Amino acid sequence: MKQNLLETVKRNVLLADGAIGTELLRMGLEPGEFGELWNIERPDAVRQVHSAYRAAGARLLTTNSFRANRHTLARHHLDDRTVELNRQAARIACEAGEGEVWVLGSIGPFGGFLEPLGPTKEDEALAFFTEQARALLEGGADGIVVETMTAIQEAEVALRAARAAGAPVLVGMMTFGKAKRGFRTMMGVTPQQAVSGMVAAGADMIGTNCGEGLSMTGYADLVRALSALTDKPVVVRPNAGRPGLANAEVQYVQTPELMAGQVPDLVRAGASVIGGCCGTTPEHIRLFAQALQG
Repeated sequence: MKQNLLETVKRNVLLADGAIGTELLRMGLEPGEFGELWNIERPDAVRQVHSAYRAAGARLLTTNSFRANRHTLARHHLDDRTVELNRQAARIACEAGEGEVWVLGSIGPFGGFLEPLGPTKEDEALAFFTEQARALLEGGADGIVVETMTAIQEAEVALRAARAAGAPVLVGMMTFGKAKRGFRTMMGVTPQQAVSGMVAAGADMIGTNCGEGLSMTGYADLVRALSALTDKPVVVRPNAGRPGLANAEVQYVQTPELMAGQVPDLVRAGASVIGGCCGTTPEHIRLFAQALQG
């Protein structure tokens, strides 16, 4: 029986799942193919990914819906299936979880720029995100995670939309790199700006995923910086390093053993939820689970 998610992360470090997109690529998804469409065309494959993470020890699953907003789907002539794709994404993850783990509906950037940097008005983006969040919750998601954001305005809009859609738990995550000036997103957002903006927009948990060239030590430093800025639980989902080509295949350099060996550093830095992002696999999560048990 699942307990309250927010109360659980206040008492224990919770293990989340790893990457979905790179796992689907391993299963035959073609580069450039829209992986969220597999929720309908190959649901068993998506369910297999979720089930593998659950078997590895993950107690928090994320849906295969990162790009499934109406703006991005329109580029693939799938905008009329926005609600269907998101509902199905949540249903598949919930089926894999069998009521024993939490499921967060994944919402990524909408694929454009808000005014004044781009043509999209804020209320248009709010509508994209609200529709997606509502469909994920209708499919059974326990909450929403807004992830891989680089612009604080977009993160705030997505979080407000998810809260308006009725999300009982709301997680906000931004993507940082390390520069001479310290940690910054691609759009120049600092950890302090990220935390204050996301908390003001309603986030129950804040964090970072999909870092720009960060080592595990860099992630620990970033978690430490975020933890010093808020009493909200901090989530971290590191990449398995930068991808490279080997034998005509994309491979990630951070092995499960290497990353798991530094999981205790993330805990000491203040992480309440630990998972993986691009390139991480069920084997990464299995060793993360062992590191947390130790």
